[in-house]
Amino acid sequence: MILRPLRNAELSFFLLLLSWSIPVAALEEPFENCRFQANGLKYDLDLLKGEHTVTQQRETPPTREVYSVRLSLCSDLEEEKDVPNADQCPAGTRVCLTKINQKEGSDRIVSVIPIAQTSTLNPTFTPRLSPNGISLLLHGAKYPHPINATDAQQSVVITLLCDTNQGELKFNSYNGEQLELEWSSPAGCGFAGEDEDKHDGETDSPENGEPSSGSLSSVGWFVLLLILAFAVYMGMGMYINYTTYQARGVDLIPHRDFWMEVPYMLRDVLSHLCSTVRPRRSSNRGGYIAV
Repeated sequence: MILRPLRNAELSFFLLLLSWSIPVAALEEPFENCRFQANGLKYDLDLLKGEHTVTQQRETPPTREVYSVRLSLCSDLEEEKDVPNADQCPAGTRVCLTKINQKEGSDRIVSVIPIAQTSTLNPTFTPRLSPNGISLLLHGAKYPHPINATDAQQSVVITLLCDTNQGELKFNSYNGEQLELEWSSPAGCGFAGEDEDKHDGETDSPENGEPSSGSLSSVGWFVLLLILAFAVYMGMGMYINYTTYQARGVDLIPHRDFWMEVPYMLRDVLSHLCSTVRPRRSSNRGGYIAV
């Protein structure tokens, strides 16, 4: 079978079908008060409020490099007391990375990098399935790259893993442009519905056989899989009809005759059900029955 090139209209259609299967980091509500909604689930980061610090050391004899990260997700970092302004990030910073060189007990601050700032935050969120959680991408100012000295846009990826226990903030890596942090916390567990009070350390748990509000029920998964299967069936059928039979318009629909008969079949079924459950009208004509 020789496949012919797709025209612009058909190509756009198939790209649309393909996009349905790709998870999108959807921001449905603004990132305010540490609460946001992404991909149909709500997240509350109240447990992560306040300032947090994490460090990582790297031996570079005869010195040692220390990366120190100050983080405040829900508000700007406060100015450090007894620290010169030149040795700390500017006002409006939420994630600040300080690189320190240590040698024989003396510390020398090498660089102070505003990784994420409120004015350029531009947050995006990407849900994770395995392990369950969500990744936050926050942006900051430009800062010279440590290798080529060109201005590099700074950003941080904070992976919040869904966990019933509050864990420690972990420093994973920094490549001169992007800082990667990881945090196990109940704040990484999304929830659905109107239940806004799940940010006090408690997470959804099945009770009395009821499914958790933060996940789909078995019926929900079945309906979702059914919809996806129908979309794949229609897409592949249209593609085969177009490439094999050069079909156009409604002829692209796979098994077109069957789908055109579906409304009539439904009408017959509904008519039969209505006639079955309709109560028989009583007669007041004294036993006379029309023949």
